[in-house]
Amino acid sequence: MSSDFENFNQADAIRRLKQASRFGAVALVGIGGLIGLAVWVFLFCQIEVPSGKIAVLTKKTGQEISNEMEIVPESMSGQYKGIEEKVLTEGRYFYNPWKWDWDVVSQVEVPENRLGVRIRLYGDDLGYGNLIAEKQSEKGIFGEVLRPGRYPLNAIVYEANTEPQPTRNNFIELVELHQPVVIPAGFIGVVTLLSGPPADDPNKLIVETGKRGVQKETLDPGVYYINPYVQRVNLVDCRSQRFNLSTGGEMGFPSRDGFWVKLDGRIEFRVDPARAAEVFVTYNDGFNDRGNDAVVEEEIIQKIILPNARSFCRLRGSDNSGRDFILGEKRLEFQQDFQNTLEVLCEHQGIEIIQALITRISPPQQIALPVRQRQIAVQEAEQYVKQIEQQLSEQNLKVEQELVKQKQVLIAVEQEVVKLTVEAQRQQEVAVIGAEQRKKVAEVELAAAKDQALAITAKGKAAAEVINFENEAEAAGWKKSVEAYGDSGDEFARWVMLKKMAPSYRQLMINTADSPLMDIFSQYNVAAEKPDASDAQNNNQISGDKE
Repeated sequence: MSSDFENFNQADAIRRLKQASRFGAVALVGIGGLIGLAVWVFLFCQIEVPSGKIAVLTKKTGQEISNEMEIVPESMSGQYKGIEEKVLTEGRYFYNPWKWDWDVVSQVEVPENRLGVRIRLYGDDLGYGNLIAEKQSEKGIFGEVLRPGRYPLNAIVYEANTEPQPTRNNFIELVELHQPVVIPAGFIGVVTLLSGPPADDPNKLIVETGKRGVQKETLDPGVYYINPYVQRVNLVDCRSQRFNLSTGGEMGFPSRDGFWVKLDGRIEFRVDPARAAEVFVTYNDGFNDRGNDAVVEEEIIQKIILPNARSFCRLRGSDNSGRDFILGEKRLEFQQDFQNTLEVLCEHQGIEIIQALITRISPPQQIALPVRQRQIAVQEAEQYVKQIEQQLSEQNLKVEQELVKQKQVLIAVEQEVVKLTVEAQRQQEVAVIGAEQRKKVAEVELAAAKDQALAITAKGKAAAEVINFENEAEAAGWKKSVEAYGDSGDEFARWVMLKKMAPSYRQLMINTADSPLMDIFSQYNVAAEKPDASDAQNNNQISGDKE
């Protein structure tokens, strides 16, 4: 049993090993196939579209396209054989080369100062009377233009008025390069719509907006990217233009008295910008239409200005005599009427007359000389009158100048008088102010002197009273002394005299002091040594008075 079991396990292991080897071989083959497929796809199915390029696809397999189909529309991409409307832009794509073919080409590039007009070579036919493809499914010229830039279109680019030179046969459009419309300053662009519904009234020169024909709306100066197959823009010069009346030949007219008068002038005009479309349609002839530049000024001169100028000269000039065109006043009046009449007549036709100047009038020579001589004489007479008036004016001027000088002198004198008066008033005011000041000082000094006099008077009175008191006291002392001598004044005077003389005698008679002579005066000495109170007072008063 055990041996049979071991044989069975070996056989089963060998069988499983064989099955695993078969599965590994299949897996290895599959992996190799996948790697080979990836290499094949990467090398042969890859489409690398660089910057500025597109890839044009062509289907090799599928249903055959019908006779009405030139290309395979994008909505049916991959269902039919042929060139695809769909293109591949920049990037990396993978397509089966057994079913697809591709061509990497440049994108459509519209350079600066150009515009591109697309012409589609596939689609439905245009309806009756239509010139522009208005739907995406129609073939023909697109109304919308391409501005400068790059576009991923399968087209051939070529310049207008040249033949396209294709280098491949798988393109589906044409792009025609045109110049943009440039309207310079001073010009107006008149727009003619070449495609659109017809006008309601075909007899009108200016049609309704959006109708086929000349539009009322114009374009101002600028740059416009306009499809030349949809709109045509004609430039009308609205700047000032000048010309001489002699451009169309000699201009002349007969005067009222039968003389032939010739004249020449210069007229400056311009087209009214608001009515440029009307002027363009009315006066633009075929031989003047030079591309986009409509030279209408020649037609304006020939059809508007010169006929109106000749008509005015013949009608208004025949109202005046030949002599009137020699005199200055009539010439000026004729000039002003010429300007006003041309302005009114040309304004109705869309022309503005800026200036209409008559530069020369040739009057009839038969009467020119005498009229001129008469005119010269009149002018000389007027000149003499003016000279006289000038002399009178000069005389009046001299008088006025002298009066002015006189007034100037009077004014100077008046100014001097005013100056002196003002100076005297100023000095008077100064003197018054000084006197007032001195008066006030004197008043102050007077008051002080009064106060001082009062003080001196009071002091004198006090001193007098003192003296009176002293005299009264001295008199009282004397009275007392006299009363002591029995009311005898002589005795009192003798006593005073001897009293004064006693000391002097004593000194003179010093040697006889002990003599009996001196005894006479001894009584006075004793009295002098012991004076009473009244004597002492009297002596003091007397000595004071002596001193």
